[in-house]
Amino acid sequence: MDIAIIVIYLGAMLMFGWWGKRRSRNSSDYLVAGRRLGPVLYTSTMGAVVIGGASTVGGVGLGYKYGISGMWLVVSISVGVLLLSLVFAPRIQRLRVYTVAGMLKLRYGIDGAGASGIVMAAYTLMLTVSSTIAYSTIFSVLFGFGQISSVILGGAIVVCYSSLGGMWAITLTDMVQFVVKTLGIFALMLPITWNKAGGYDGIVDRLGAQAFDLGAIGGATIITFFVVYTFGILIGQDIWQRVFTARSPQVAQWGGTAAGIYCLLYGVAGALIGTAGAALLPGIEASDDVYADIAKTILPVGISGLVLAAAVAAMMSTASGALIATATVCRQDIAPLLRSQFMTQPIQTTDIDPEADVRGNRLYVLATGIIAIVLAAMIRDVVAAITIAYDILVGGLLVPILGGLVWKRATGTAALASMLVGAVATVAAMLIIGDILATEPVYYGLGTSLMTFIIVSLTTASTSEDVLREWTSRTTGRPKAPSEPDEPATV
Repeated sequence: MDIAIIVIYLGAMLMFGWWGKRRSRNSSDYLVAGRRLGPVLYTSTMGAVVIGGASTVGGVGLGYKYGISGMWLVVSISVGVLLLSLVFAPRIQRLRVYTVAGMLKLRYGIDGAGASGIVMAAYTLMLTVSSTIAYSTIFSVLFGFGQISSVILGGAIVVCYSSLGGMWAITLTDMVQFVVKTLGIFALMLPITWNKAGGYDGIVDRLGAQAFDLGAIGGATIITFFVVYTFGILIGQDIWQRVFTARSPQVAQWGGTAAGIYCLLYGVAGALIGTAGAALLPGIEASDDVYADIAKTILPVGISGLVLAAAVAAMMSTASGALIATATVCRQDIAPLLRSQFMTQPIQTTDIDPEADVRGNRLYVLATGIIAIVLAAMIRDVVAAITIAYDILVGGLLVPILGGLVWKRATGTAALASMLVGAVATVAAMLIIGDILATEPVYYGLGTSLMTFIIVSLTTASTSEDVLREWTSRTTGRPKAPSEPDEPATV
C-alpha cells in the first residue's frame, strides 16, 4: 500500500505537468506563472519551496539528536521568509524582472548579470542536486533500487513536469505537495509519535529534561543558521522567482507572511517528531535515516506511505523550484554574457515569437535538469555541496543586493567589487581553514564584502539620477508611460 500511494502521487505530478503545459503561452507564463497568483496559490507555493528535504528529513534528524533545539534550522528559514515578505517583497514584486541579476541592473545601471548569475546558478543547481539525492533515498527504501536508479527515476519525474509546464505546473504540484506535507507532518506523524512516546512526561522520563533545552544545539550553531539560511532566503533566486509570481505587492507581502508562520510551526513540529523518535527508537546512527525509520517502524501501513509521500513532496517542491530558477538564470543572465563574448550579432527579442520563447525556456529546464541528475548520481557529500553553495551565495551577493535595496548612495562599482571580494574571501577561507563545513568562511566573506561595499560606494561617483529615477518608479509602483515595456528586454 505504501508503494501504491507513492506511485499514485508521482503520477499526479506528471498530470499537473501536462496541464501546466497548456497554460504556458509565453515567457511570463512559463517562468513566473503570468504574475497572476492569488493568496492561496502564492502562500502554498512559497511554503512548499522553502520547506524541502533539509527542513523535513533534516529537521526531524536534528530533533532526534538535539531535542527541541533541532528546530532552529527551520526557524532560521522561517525568519528569512518573514523578513523578505514583510520588508522587501512588495518592492521586489513591483520590479517586474525575472532574476536577481535583473534587479542589480535596474538598481545600479550596470550589467553584473554574468558575475552574479554564475554564483546564483551554482547555488540553485546544487540545491536541485541535494534535493534530488534526498528524495532518491526514499525511493531506495521503498523500491529497493540503488542510488543511481533512484536518482534517475525521481529526477526524470521532476524534470518532466517542470519542463513541460514551467512555473504553472510547479505551482500546481506545489499546492498538492503543500497539502500532503501538512497532512503528513501535522495530522499524522506528530500526534502519533507524540502519543506513542507518552507525551512530554514520557519523553522526559526516557531522555531527561535536556530534550527540551532550546539551546542544546549550541549558540554558535544557532547564530550560523540565521546568518546562512535567513540571509540565503532573502537573496535566493528560487525564492525571488516565487515573489515574482504574486499578482500584487499585497499578495507577496501577506501571502509570504502566512508561509513564514507556517514554516515556523513546521520547524517546531519536526523537532518534536525527532524528539519523540529518540525516545521510541534509540540507537539510529545516521540522522537522515530517522524520518524514514519512524515512518516504517512506528506508523501503521498506509499512514506510513502518506508520511513518506510528505517527505518526497517536500524534496520535490524544492528541487523543481531550484531547477526552474537555475534555468532562468542561465538563460536570462549567463547566456547573454556568453553570446556577447562569442557572437558578433546580438539576438533581438522582436525576432522571437512567444511560442518559440516557451520552447527555448523548456529546453533550458530540460538541459539543466539532465545536468542536475548526472551530478546527483556522482556526488555523495550533499551537506558539503549545499554548504559551499550557501556560503558563496551569502558571502558574495548578500551585501550588494540588500545594500541596493536600503542605501541610496550605493554604487554599481561598489556592488561589483563587493561581489568579487566577498566570494573570493569565502572560498579562500574555506581553503585556508581546510574544513568546508566550518562556520568562519561566510563571516569572512560578509565582512570583507561589507567593508568593500561601503568604502567603494563612498569613493566613487553616485549612481546616475536617470537610473535612480527608474528604480524609484518601479519600487514605488508609479504608473509607467505608455511607451515603457511591461518586461525588461532580453539580449
